[in-house]
Amino acid sequence: MPATGLPPTFSIASIDAQRVEEALARIGPKWTTWTAMPLAQVNGPVRVRDVVAQLPFVSEQFVGKRLATMHTDGLVIRAHDRWGAPYRLSALGTSLAPVLRTVSDWSRTHLAQEPMAEAERVEDALRRLHLRHSTTVIQALDSADGPMRFTHIVEQAGLSSGLAPQRLLRLQADGLVTRTGSRHGDPYVLTDAGQALGVVYASVEHWSQPFALRSEAAASRPVEAATRAHAGIPLGAGADGARASAALRRSAAASTVMFSHAPQPQPRVPTAVTAQSAPRRGR
Repeated sequence: MPATGLPPTFSIASIDAQRVEEALARIGPKWTTWTAMPLAQVNGPVRVRDVVAQLPFVSEQFVGKRLATMHTDGLVIRAHDRWGAPYRLSALGTSLAPVLRTVSDWSRTHLAQEPMAEAERVEDALRRLHLRHSTTVIQALDSADGPMRFTHIVEQAGLSSGLAPQRLLRLQADGLVTRTGSRHGDPYVLTDAGQALGVVYASVEHWSQPFALRSEAAASRPVEAATRAHAGIPLGAGADGARASAALRRSAAASTVMFSHAPQPQPRVPTAVTAQSAPRRGR
């Protein structure tokens, strides 16, 4: 079923690839979305054990580590630093809701169609997007007038000739890039899913503006910036913010929960997903 409300186009060339990748590095690691989901459904602090109770396929040790990372990244806050202190989503974490819905809509339209838990759908999509330099490669292919050869991608994306093949192979496996033929040396093009990433990148870039503002402030006022908390930083304004906001207003309307599409209760997580929940897969 096609996603409703998504803008038909949004220029990939207009986004700041570095800012997008820095933001995806915060929200893309495995189990981040799953961990945020129980926090989004409770209007108040939640202890680690209560999060684990809703995620029986992830160990308590790993949930604790993931929440600690999310705390460092400003996505969650806690009242004090004592062991076992409850967590809640920060303002920054709560503002992820429209981003995750946009990612979900993109996935529903262009990727897997089989029924799955909404958090699983989002994490599957983010897994395809958050690897370093992937955004740069997609942006380079999007800017080309037609199919692009390997050497031109390396030059345009500024990658080493050793890293570029790895990224291109991964992007092909993830359904974002394809080749025009089966022969060695045939050029590359974006798939329909890759071409439709503009609105996803725009929403991620818009959400990341607090980080960009904090970095700019750190350069001019290092002492003041060092004491600023993530949770209190509002979304930025300006031309980029207005442009991205307009796109997001045309997407699904924001709700008070993290996932507007989430079934209640969530579908049982497949065994293959459960088997990947070992702590070694942490960020």
